[in-house]
Amino acid sequence: MNPFNKLDEPNRRDFLAGTARTAFGVSLGGAAASWFGSAEAAEAIAKTNGKAKHVIYLYMAGGMTHIDTFDPKPDAPVEYRGPIKAISTNVDGIQLGHHFEKTAKHADKMAIIRSMNSTQGAHAQGNYHIRTSYTERASMTHPSLGSWANKLDPARIDGTLPPFVTVHAGNRHPGAGFFEPTVAPLPIGDASKGLQNSRRRGNVTEADFNRQLALRAKLDAEFTSKFAKGQRNVRAYDKMFDSAVALMKSKDLEAFDLSKESKETHAAYGTVKFAKGVLLARRLVEHGVRFIEVEYGGFDWHSDNFTQADEKLPVLDQAYAALLSDLAAKGLLESTLVVIATEFGRTPKIDGDNGRNHFPKAFSFALAGAGIKGGTVHGATDKTASNVITEKTSAADFNATIATAMGLPYDQTVFSPEKRPFKMGGKTGQPIKEILS
Repeated sequence: MNPFNKLDEPNRRDFLAGTARTAFGVSLGGAAASWFGSAEAAEAIAKTNGKAKHVIYLYMAGGMTHIDTFDPKPDAPVEYRGPIKAISTNVDGIQLGHHFEKTAKHADKMAIIRSMNSTQGAHAQGNYHIRTSYTERASMTHPSLGSWANKLDPARIDGTLPPFVTVHAGNRHPGAGFFEPTVAPLPIGDASKGLQNSRRRGNVTEADFNRQLALRAKLDAEFTSKFAKGQRNVRAYDKMFDSAVALMKSKDLEAFDLSKESKETHAAYGTVKFAKGVLLARRLVEHGVRFIEVEYGGFDWHSDNFTQADEKLPVLDQAYAALLSDLAAKGLLESTLVVIATEFGRTPKIDGDNGRNHFPKAFSFALAGAGIKGGTVHGATDKTASNVITEKTSAADFNATIATAMGLPYDQTVFSPEKRPFKMGGKTGQPIKEILS
């Protein structure tokens, strides 16, 4: 036996890291920087093979109650469970709150995370933390997941449509954070109205429009040549302007037009604003958009919890179940990851106003589709859903899981303009490997 053979033989993790670098991309931040932060990340990504080419991220703003939705406790005292009953699903042993009759038929596609835990119990800070993996700071804004995805793997961005779109999101969405504006989301304020102000005015001919573009380019030429190289905002503005013009002339604008959908499809998703946003997300996936976040607000139920649950949860149930069915029927679920997230849970014990208050100690998220092992539950809470009794799952862990399903290096370091290091999976986030496929 050659005594040097063992020294020359790469170990399994090094092999996976090298293979993943070759298969998925090149270095980030210069040739000396590996595209993957660690062999552990490469191994996790190799397992999923980056199946999630698209993400539809459904965000329940206000703090969705976990005990009434994804973590029911039918044997808990009535002062905890209230009138919400647990129903069976198409997977033995997995139960949901009774408002999720349609979703229950898709449990075999879902992984439910019942061990979410956070230290952020206020809305603004909680929203920010879930979306970025970091605690909100006055000195900077961290990037959200959609911007991270397009920063880490710009090679997957193609076509005229923006790679990251937010629908019905508020003004405090972190967006691209300290990244260049080129990876910032395109905000859609009302899904039913589509992308407004995106067509040439009727009284302007195409020839006149092209002349105006040529004049702008001529007037800006000196400024651009002087400042574009050193000023990222100048470069970003020019690119954004060019992209907007290209989109105006593209057939891809039809992606934002919900009138192209049949009455039957509209009825399947529902008639409310959120349902239209979910339907728009499906259309955008069909047209190649990589990351779409749809916000559904109004979950801050400090009083009348169960009346509001009766109103809002069936809307989520219908739109979510329709989305999963639609994606599966179109052959898109195998390449699309569907996420349900919120900033925190609600107090399991019902208060005097028949409500539930902010509760970051324990809450639930759900994943379905590409890269996810369906019919699974990760983590658990106690008999009243008050405490996580398994290992806790942080926002950073959850985001690292999304990154891994997308084939992205959750622990790759990227430096802010101030030269501070940050990662898509936060400082310590690790993917939930048990639910990845």
